[in-house]
Formats: sequence, C-alpha cells, structure tokens
Amino acid sequence: MFTGIVQQAGRMIGISFEGAAGMLKIDAAVWAEELEIGESIAVEGVCLTLTAHRAAAADRVELSFDVLEETFRLTNLSEKGPGALLNLERACRVGDALGGHILSGHVDGTGQVTSIEPAGRDWIVTISCSPELMQGIVYKGSIAVNGISLTVASVETDRFAIYIIPHTWQVTSLSSQKAGERVNLEIDMLGKYVKKYVEAFLQAGNPVSGRQPGQDASGACG
Repeated sequence: MFTGIVQQAGRMIGISFEGAAGMLKIDAAVWAEELEIGESIAVEGVCLTLTAHRAAAADRVELSFDVLEETFRLTNLSEKGPGALLNLERACRVGDALGGHILSGHVDGTGQVTSIEPAGRDWIVTISCSPELMQGIVYKGSIAVNGISLTVASVETDRFAIYIIPHTWQVTSLSSQKAGERVNLEIDMLGKYVKKYVEAFLQAGNPVSGRQPGQDASGACG
C-alpha cells in the first residue's frame, strides 16, 4: 500500500530487455532506512518489486526492478528514457503517516497532458483520459497522477485539472512533464469499490427508488 506522498524523484539509468520483459534501473538518493530486496516501491505510481540495489556513491544508490511487458504496455514507463525523472515511494509500514490517500500502485490507465499553465506560484495541469477512467474521477476527489496523491480541481466531459503547489512541482517528475505526454492514473480505491457494488446492484435488476433512508413509499419518514 502507498499514500501518494512521493519521497524522492530518481533518474532512469536505462532499461534492458530480455524477451518480452525488461529490467529497469534507477539512480536514487539513499534512504534513511535500509532497502530490502523484495520490497515494493512505487515508480511513477507503478508498484514494482526491488530485485537488486547497490551503492553508486556515498549518498546514491542504484535500484533494479524486473518489469513485465504488460506493465510497459499499460503505463508510461515504456516512453521514459535515460535521465528521465521518476517518482519513488516505498510501501507504507505500520505507524507511517497517511498523508495522501490509499493507493495500491496498480495503475488503472493513462491520460494525456493537454496543457500546463502557471497560476501565480502554482501550476494548473489539465489531463484528458478515457470515458471509463472519467467515470471514477469526481470534483474535489482524490486521484494519483504518476504516483502523486492530488485533489481534482475541476472536471469536464473528457478531462480534469489538478493544481500543483511549488513544493510538489519541485520534488516530483511533474516539473519535467510536457503537453502531449502520457501520465499514469490510479483512480481512488474507495470510489472503485462503490462503483462496482452499485453496478452489481443495478445489474441484478434492483430498482433505484430515489427515496431517502427512513422513508416509506409515500415519502413519509418512519
């Protein structure tokens, strides 16, 4: 589980392919707590398993991850090249602060950045995405963009906007994002469960009465 509070932005060293899969290597700053082989780290919002790490300098570490072909196909990792900034967050541990919102690291799909505009000290980023993803995006709800927990500032038919404060802009990969590029999106987990239960309820043929809890068929509260 993750919270969408990016801990640092590492830089891609490169990707080497073997068959349909590949190995992703990232240069990152050393964390205060020692890394463990097999632990989960969100890379641009994608939950990956750390398969190897080695010291690259006194304060730098090289991280290695095995990445499936499907992961490359469904996320924007396939479009990143050497030197690209990548958001990194280690999985939550018991007692950690929940500063963002609950994330699984399982990207639901990608959106396309349509515009990036300054707004005083902040930035407004507008992202378009498929109708399926838009169904799970609500005004003032939470969404993860490249693994960053953000609040939806506005919603249109096929796009939504987010406001980025200076700190988030400076410490994440969004500062290097350009219009036309893809971003990884993870819809709010709680919203996905609600959507699933409502769809199952309606598919079972249950009517939607519109009555409020405690009202009988006449509209009177009992």
